[in-house]
Amino acid sequence: MSQFGAPVPGWTPPPAPQGDAMRGQYATLEALDPAVHGDDLYQAYIGGEAVWDYLPYGPFPDAGSYRGWLCQTVANTSHLFYAIRNEATGRWEGVASYLRIDPANGSIEVGNINYSPALQRTRAATEAMYLMMQWAFENGYRRYEWKCNALNVPSRRAAQRLGFSYEGVFRQATVVKGRNRDTAWFAAIDSEWPRLQQAFRTWLSPDNFDAEGRQIEDLGGLTAPVRVSADPLFGN
Repeated sequence: MSQFGAPVPGWTPPPAPQGDAMRGQYATLEALDPAVHGDDLYQAYIGGEAVWDYLPYGPFPDAGSYRGWLCQTVANTSHLFYAIRNEATGRWEGVASYLRIDPANGSIEVGNINYSPALQRTRAATEAMYLMMQWAFENGYRRYEWKCNALNVPSRRAAQRLGFSYEGVFRQATVVKGRNRDTAWFAAIDSEWPRLQQAFRTWLSPDNFDAEGRQIEDLGGLTAPVRVSADPLFGN
């Protein structure tokens, strides 16, 4: 390897995501449309106000204000939001987005992940993250990022489970809702994707669940050999 970095021969920037639908066994993702998804999403979040704790927006007092925020959000071309349907219930139960979309350098981030209580800890929740990661790497991205408030332990745990390697904490990165935010950084890269993909496929297989729907192999255990660094909160 050169002292100035490994060459990237024939590098061609990948396309920016255009919002094409993604469909799996347990989850379907569509580009977020306030008129189509807004009311269902608002209803899914009722009673689960804690889902907004680490986000820079929300909660919203009524469906109208939530719909208004959605309209502003989808008009912002710096990110691309998807609505997530849990195929087990047939309902739209969460959202996630691509952001920091940087085709020139082959880098893209997944964020704004907001799962309603009904979607949390389901196969659809995991598959939605798999589908978004799969789109990025199969379209030529080199780096796939995950960032969260360093105090958001569930998000840090989720990143590690999904196969992201811990890259450190940016101190005093932003001010969110009047409070300091230190940001924990995680990423997966293209050379890791084949093994991560196999880990996801193994976990998502119907054979990985018993008659009561309990997992047989844990996804975090399947992705552990791929991660190059573990979050110090949890170790390997």
